[in-house]
Amino acid sequence: MPETMNLRVVIVDDEELARQLLREYLEADGRVEIVAECTNGFEAVKAILEHKPDLVFLDIQMPKLDGFEVLELIEPGVAVIFVTAYDQYALKAFEANAVDYLLKPFGEDRLWKALDKARRELSEAVSVSSSPLARAELAAAARPPGQHLTRMVVRDGAKVQIIPVAKLDYVEAQDDYVALHSEKKSYLKQQSIASVEAQLDPQAFVRIHRSYIVNLERIVRIEPYTKDSRVVVLTDGAQLPVSRAGHARLKALLGEGA
Repeated sequence: MPETMNLRVVIVDDEELARQLLREYLEADGRVEIVAECTNGFEAVKAILEHKPDLVFLDIQMPKLDGFEVLELIEPGVAVIFVTAYDQYALKAFEANAVDYLLKPFGEDRLWKALDKARRELSEAVSVSSSPLARAELAAAARPPGQHLTRMVVRDGAKVQIIPVAKLDYVEAQDDYVALHSEKKSYLKQQSIASVEAQLDPQAFVRIHRSYIVNLERIVRIEPYTKDSRVVVLTDGAQLPVSRAGHARLKALLGEGA
């Protein structure tokens, strides 16, 4: 994409004045076509799937789905510029992984720089977070330290599933994906199990095996499996392997009787 070519853009922000200001700036550029404006994360995911824009201006603090969750759900190949009043802790993650970020309030000159950078990166086919896995890792890295997940989002076609962490039974690694098991259903998400583990409350979820994280409240008992191995039995009857390191973690959380 040459740097003079038009960009097809989606604006995502729940504040009408913020959308209006950005729209006015972008229309003054003359090389931008605004194909959709969205007021929340659900609208954003739908619009991005439908319009397949080159670039998304994405707010972070929004109702329904926040910007991090939107980032996890949209397709690769879409460049993202964060537009945010978010705390400074996230800036390194943005600098390393996003096309750019705009801290509110920003002026036209700062926006033009972000647009030029987006055009360069799109022309070189190195747009933000080229894979869903990278997007999920970015979303995890950019959250405040010590802030545990309360829900997880998964896209199934055009449908978005929101899984409350409290209803999560266990997480299973499957290559570059994780299977999220909840209420006798499974949802595949392209993310590493280590990244999921880092976001869950370690007092409520424990890595019992390199391939499994379990909700402590779902454990009914721990049984010997072979001479040197064990399994946990969950409330739904599922049996999951427990490694030596995993058993040590269980004992530390549940006591020596584990």
